Amino acid sequence: MPLVALIAVTAVWGVTFVQVKDAVELYPLYAFLAVRYAIATGVLGVVGARRVRTLGRAGFVAGAILGVLLGVGIGLQTAGLERTTVSSTGFITGLYVVLTPLFGLFLFRTRVGLEVWLGIVLSVAGLAMLSGVHVGSTNGDLLVLASTAAQALQILMVERYANRYDAVALTLVELATCLAGFLVLALARGELSLPRGWTVWGALVVTGVFASALAYLIQVWAQRRLSAARIALVFSLETVFAGLFGYWLSGDRLGWLGWGGCAAILGGIVLAEPAAARALRRLVGWRTLLLSD
Repeated sequence: MPLVALIAVTAVWGVTFVQVKDAVELYPLYAFLAVRYAIATGVLGVVGARRVRTLGRAGFVAGAILGVLLGVGIGLQTAGLERTTVSSTGFITGLYVVLTPLFGLFLFRTRVGLEVWLGIVLSVAGLAMLSGVHVGSTNGDLLVLASTAAQALQILMVERYANRYDAVALTLVELATCLAGFLVLALARGELSLPRGWTVWGALVVTGVFASALAYLIQVWAQRRLSAARIALVFSLETVFAGLFGYWLSGDRLGWLGWGGCAAILGGIVLAEPAAARALRRLVGWRTLLLSD
């Protein structure tokens, strides 16, 4: 069940690359992120506000640390997305599949099994194949790469905190920290104004409710059962979904090299986490059933 939920999260993240890229062309970046996390904090706050008091000081600090790492990661990623392609952003973001276990090894001496390392190697090979599909902006790609490092650290720190604190309360503090940071930036730059148009509001609702409030709650819940390295490996599916939605919705073209890269990433996930293959089949089965109704 955790794997099905995580795969669904990566699909949502994949489609939001296209939505966010279109939205920030019409509405300022930091204002967009401030409103996004205001929506996310409000949605989760309905059920989680009273639970924050259960965290105590240590739990509140833990949530704030996660929020800073998430905010830096999402802010840099969105800034990079403004300057490069949808596919490029998705592909480079997928590099947390290797950064997460490396950070875990260096910072916490966390070891992973051989099958996970083999899956990582195969996934990185797939990412290398995908990197040759397009030409993006160098500055944009570097911003996304920096964001990937922050997101890898966020995944790693969630593993440290997930079993210690209430998932809803911890996620709520994380989202509220993001909101505070982006709100300060938007106000300082004089960007904050009422969003207008379906393109902007559609992106805000999807990213605020599904790609933030529900997605990060699912992540904290799932990391009580799966290691950071395995979470990062499953999250590399975001790269595949970004490529697919970039192809369907944004005009990006993968070609045989790109599709081969997608296959390699999927192969790496199945090798390291055979349950992911069953989860994928289950998710596809549900999608087929829904479409047939």
